[in-house]
Amino acid sequence: MLRSIATVSISGTLPEKLHAIAAAGYQGVEIFENDLLYYTGTPAEIRQLAADLGLKITLFQPFRDFEGASRAQFAANMARARRKFALMHELGCDTLLLCSNVQPDCSADSELQVADLRALATLAEEEGITIGYEALAWGTHVNRWQQAWERVRRVDSPALGLVLDSFHILARGDTLDGLPSVPVEKITFVQLADAPYMKMDLLEWSRHFRCFPGQGELPLEPFAEQVTRCGYRGPWSLEIFNDGFRASPNGATAKDGYRSLLWLEEQTRRRLPTCDADLFSPPPLPVYHGLEFIEFAASAAEAQRLGQHLQALGFQHEGSHRSKQVTLWRNGGARIVINHQPHSWADHFYQRHGVSLCAMALRVDRSAPIVARARALGYATWQGDAGPNETPIPAICAPDGSLIYLIEAGEGIYERDFHLRDGLTVREDYLGIDHLALGMEADSRDNWVMFFRTVFGFTLEHEQTLPDPYGLVRSLAVRSPQGDIRLALNISQSRATQIARSVACYQGAGLQHAAFACRDLPATCDQLADVARHALPIPANYYDDLLARFGGELDVGQLQRRQLLYDRDPQGGAFLHLYTRPFTAGRFFFELTERRAGYALYGAANAAVRLAAMQYC
Repeated sequence: MLRSIATVSISGTLPEKLHAIAAAGYQGVEIFENDLLYYTGTPAEIRQLAADLGLKITLFQPFRDFEGASRAQFAANMARARRKFALMHELGCDTLLLCSNVQPDCSADSELQVADLRALATLAEEEGITIGYEALAWGTHVNRWQQAWERVRRVDSPALGLVLDSFHILARGDTLDGLPSVPVEKITFVQLADAPYMKMDLLEWSRHFRCFPGQGELPLEPFAEQVTRCGYRGPWSLEIFNDGFRASPNGATAKDGYRSLLWLEEQTRRRLPTCDADLFSPPPLPVYHGLEFIEFAASAAEAQRLGQHLQALGFQHEGSHRSKQVTLWRNGGARIVINHQPHSWADHFYQRHGVSLCAMALRVDRSAPIVARARALGYATWQGDAGPNETPIPAICAPDGSLIYLIEAGEGIYERDFHLRDGLTVREDYLGIDHLALGMEADSRDNWVMFFRTVFGFTLEHEQTLPDPYGLVRSLAVRSPQGDIRLALNISQSRATQIARSVACYQGAGLQHAAFACRDLPATCDQLADVARHALPIPANYYDDLLARFGGELDVGQLQRRQLLYDRDPQGGAFLHLYTRPFTAGRFFFELTERRAGYALYGAANAAVRLAAMQYC
């Protein structure tokens, strides 16, 4: 499968874009006309540069507002086409994208449209050019792929085919169910883009909010399956209009785009296991068994203070590392590691970010396949120095430089690596780590989404908008296929929200909070007397509102006495949770949770009161 991307998808000058695209691994590139117009050299120079970089120029685009124009305009359009064909010969490209006409005064007469397209196809055939006709979702008369195909079919020229663009098709709610009726040789080109679901004008949605496959919510997987099943074996090309991508370093963006194509190929291979297409087939995903532990980087003084903070939440000092200044804290199924080893990787992380989450560990059935997946997708892996009789633990580098450790089920790392305290009776207040919430720069979240989607196979949930007293926070959750690992990825465009201040404090992404799951949260609060001292104070007005909404269904007084928050989903599932005060200003805090009757959300209804309460701490 030839992997391609449009130059409009990334930032930079045209030569810079071509270098970034080639470095990311693509074999093809679409040249967007504006990139060429603003280039100070000649099309021939771009042709040579692309050849030197090993890139095939797969498409030149766009050619606009052609069919159904006035007769005076039609003559001008034909002259314009001749000039573009001459430019394409100099550029070394033989395929032109023709967008359906969006002018409000263009003719609705399909006979006239077909006649115009036939004239263009005849000229293109004489020039050795192939035209790919695309139905723009906001086209005046042609805005669905079936309409475009009907006109291509009626023209019946070898020089005119169909372009299938996933955004233009899926954003309108269309499918490719009718594609088997289209001869495969008439599919000229396939363009791919994802997007979050948004209720807004199609043109604005398309021009600003497209993203790479896997980063949005459009059904790209069945789209790719249907295109492949019909026999199409031409380029898969990304065409992404995204304000954030155009403002971000082009190297990282191009790499994420390439990974998105690999991810989509993998999903297609799963759907079509016997297909003859050359599709990316990495090692299979592991079975996940939850978050094994989280690790903080700290100084010696902060490690001591954090340990005292954890003790107040019921954690016990379970042991110390055999060869490093690392301590292990535990309560039931929740474990936390505090690393203050000088001159270590964690120390370097601390020097950059201060006391912070530097690693998390996933329990998996097998680690080697997921390490191989990460490498195949171009992510860095890491393995630290292990002392005698200690466990070498492989890890994958996350976008912020933190580590994702992979621990195989049944591996006794604690007994091997730590001096565990003799005779310790472990408390069993917590079932495990319920979820983590990470704060990050707005323009980096797509990198995180791509990381968790492609390497770990996590799924996306619908984004939530949370009101902070000083702006809005956008929260997007990812979770493992089994649902036992949950991460909330939070961003804010405002500079004054809690998330923005946290990102500034960390000088990058960092832990907002870690949540620990309880069987019975009210009972846990009663058993852990110090929790009340660290609990985030919730205003009485919140509980008055709970009483008004739920009346006698809830013992609101008991919730208020413990500073517990409450949420309920439409299916009747319930969520009780408590937040602690921040460990230190601008950094992380903790949450205790209890899920009832299958509740699978995160208490977003209570985010506003929590964010406001944090301002008063």
